[in-house]
Amino acid sequence: MSIFTGAGVALVTPTFPDGTVNFEKMKELIEFQLANDTDALIICGTTGEASTLSDEVQIECVRYAVEVVKGRVPVIAGAGSNDTAHCIELAKGCETAGADAVLLVTPYYNKATQKGLILHYTAVAESLSIPIILYNVPGRTGCNITPKTVLELSKVKNIVAVKEASGNLSQVAEIAALVGPDFDIYSGNDDQILPILSLGGKGVISVLSNIAPKETHDMVVKFFEGDLKGSIALQLGAIELISALFCEVNPIPVKTALDLMGYEVGPCRMPLCAMEDKNLETLKKAMKNYGLIS
Repeated sequence: MSIFTGAGVALVTPTFPDGTVNFEKMKELIEFQLANDTDALIICGTTGEASTLSDEVQIECVRYAVEVVKGRVPVIAGAGSNDTAHCIELAKGCETAGADAVLLVTPYYNKATQKGLILHYTAVAESLSIPIILYNVPGRTGCNITPKTVLELSKVKNIVAVKEASGNLSQVAEIAALVGPDFDIYSGNDDQILPILSLGGKGVISVLSNIAPKETHDMVVKFFEGDLKGSIALQLGAIELISALFCEVNPIPVKTALDLMGYEVGPCRMPLCAMEDKNLETLKKAMKNYGLIS
């Protein structure tokens, strides 16, 4: 049940000034991604501002993306919640909308125990027929999925992968050693794509891909083709830009970057706000150095 190999973009959700979704702009972004070899689309994840979208809007975004993509690449829906019953309903709605898989962040704020995580994810998995990617990002949720918990969850038929954004490469190595090659690991950090590939990862779920989709895709492809030197060059060549994309909380910088590139994706939804001037200059400098703007 492997979902994709390569670079999946954690797509921004383009908005009008009143906060409603700009679907025509979403189509433009999707076509830009597909024209540049992106391997999967992640709709309404963290970068897509899922935390401030209603269930109805999230499901409509997924449905629209599925219609635009027409099966060219997998469409993966962000459908996590800290309420298991809510997570089940949202995930089922995304499945009905045509999602090929769902990405489920760990329950946040209430910070489940490892036993609670196993019960949560198993309950959601039993309600779906499509694959599930676990999403471990303790910096945002306050909750870490341990390697032993990932191993237990990997035994559930349709839990097939983990997006690892803990930043802890030792933890990623332990997961890889425990679960074996049939369970997929995706980097959740753009500055750790190559290290995670070297531990057996299948690719990345990427913020960087929003503005540099071809380069991010090629970084993974070159690794699997044995061009380690070329893959390293792409990883290291993007470090300044990746750092700038996280100089403020994601997705503030990446939506700003798309605006600077002329895509006019609109503002972030409150409480996220416009970038500080100092950080904006950092972003512009990195984008100029990378060749994205003049």
